[in-house]
Amino acid sequence: MRERIEEVGFWFLIFSWVWTSANCMLSPKGVNFEVQALMGIKASLKDPHGVLDNWDGNAVDPCSWTMVTCSTESLVIGLGTPSQNLSGSLSPSIGNLTNLQIVLLQNNDITGPIPPEIVRLSKLQTLDLSNNFFSCEVPSSLANLRSLQYLRLNNNSLYGAIPESLANMTNLVFLDLSFNNLSGHVPRMPAKTFSIVGNPLICPTGSENECFGTALMPMSMPLNGSEGALPLGRPKSHRVALALGVTLGFICFLILLLGLLLQWRQRRNKHMFFDVKDRHHEEVSLGNLRRFQFRELQLATDNFSSKNILGKGGFGHVYKGHLRDGTAVAVKRLKDGSTVGGDRQFQTEVEMISLAVHRNLLRLYGFSMTATERLLVYPYMSNGSVASRMKGQRALEFGKAANQKGAMLDWVRKIHLEKKLDLLVDKDLKNNYDRIELEEMVQVALLCTQYLPGLRPKMSEVVRMLEGDGLAERWEASQRVESSKYKSYDLSSSERYSDLTNDSSLLVQAIELSGPR
Repeated sequence: MRERIEEVGFWFLIFSWVWTSANCMLSPKGVNFEVQALMGIKASLKDPHGVLDNWDGNAVDPCSWTMVTCSTESLVIGLGTPSQNLSGSLSPSIGNLTNLQIVLLQNNDITGPIPPEIVRLSKLQTLDLSNNFFSCEVPSSLANLRSLQYLRLNNNSLYGAIPESLANMTNLVFLDLSFNNLSGHVPRMPAKTFSIVGNPLICPTGSENECFGTALMPMSMPLNGSEGALPLGRPKSHRVALALGVTLGFICFLILLLGLLLQWRQRRNKHMFFDVKDRHHEEVSLGNLRRFQFRELQLATDNFSSKNILGKGGFGHVYKGHLRDGTAVAVKRLKDGSTVGGDRQFQTEVEMISLAVHRNLLRLYGFSMTATERLLVYPYMSNGSVASRMKGQRALEFGKAANQKGAMLDWVRKIHLEKKLDLLVDKDLKNNYDRIELEEMVQVALLCTQYLPGLRPKMSEVVRMLEGDGLAERWEASQRVESSKYKSYDLSSSERYSDLTNDSSLLVQAIELSGPR
């Protein structure tokens, strides 16, 4: 009976430990401390690609956030944002994520010091801050991270001496301090793999004895010390051994449960994501873009119903659709999806679109690609197309007579001659613009739209003119040519371009200008 009571008490303690660890993150007001810590990290970083956009300070827990890994008890155990062009600094609030085991921030542009609060991460096993711009001394407090096994601080701007305390990190297996500005004495490190090459003040040539390269280093621990450092002594009783075995079994069970949970989550979320840096994949490799199934977009647009068409163009039709979660999207269904070389062309186009990230540009949300279909998915914008917001007046109206007005190019030329360029400016700008720059941009635009392709400047010349080099001379020369060629009669730009349709030689030149840049 007594043994039964002890067994029940043991399992009660285990349950209490799991319950406490799962709820210790909540304050009396129900605020998750890990959410607050992660939001502090987000606030100190600059995120140009929006990879942390779904980090929500009002969330109950952060386990569904990108770049965050949680245990089965919903505790944050992993933080990884490598190769995301993050800048800014690393917030001291990282020290509040006391359950972290892995931190991967390599290949970014993070600056500033390594926060000393990182020493509070007693469970940390892997820390990779390599290939950033951390500028500080190596914190001696890192030696207090007794569980740390893998430490990479290479390719930063660290300076000063290597702390002697790092030699006491007996569990450290890998240490890389190469390519910094470290100086002074190099302590005998216990790490089996240790590198400090690329520090000019210590290893100017890389062949010095203290550099060690990446050679295997013997453990510099006395034999008597190793005996006294055994983590566990001989069991005192059968019950202690039993309790230890049950505890280890429970931990293994938790690890197995975590693996099964991650596998289930991966199977459940069938959306495929690609890394733009993975150039070895045979399919399209795109950063943070969702790959939709064709059937999903077919259902979203009611089988591409004509009633859902938002616009038509030379590249295909755009349809309004609703995903299964209710999100409104605009689906562009491209023409000629099965042409020869279409895969490579589609990959290039989508990669270029995905790199065009700006607050005033519509960002690509995802794509779908089959043997015969190429589709792009954008967020749905309810304010209509750009053309509907213009006056689109078309830039050119082929075949119109002189008494048929409406070509935008003619209109711009007219208001330029009348010195009324303020009509071109967005009314929201009011007077907050440079009138000289406005006139220069209009002049460059008119030079680029001259009626003869041979008279238009090259793109390299356009760049120089926008930088203020040679615009005045080029404009005067164009005006002399204009006045000498058309001084006897006046033709609108529409009429001049309509003449080009009957001149095969000029048409060929115009087509060539539309080729690859």
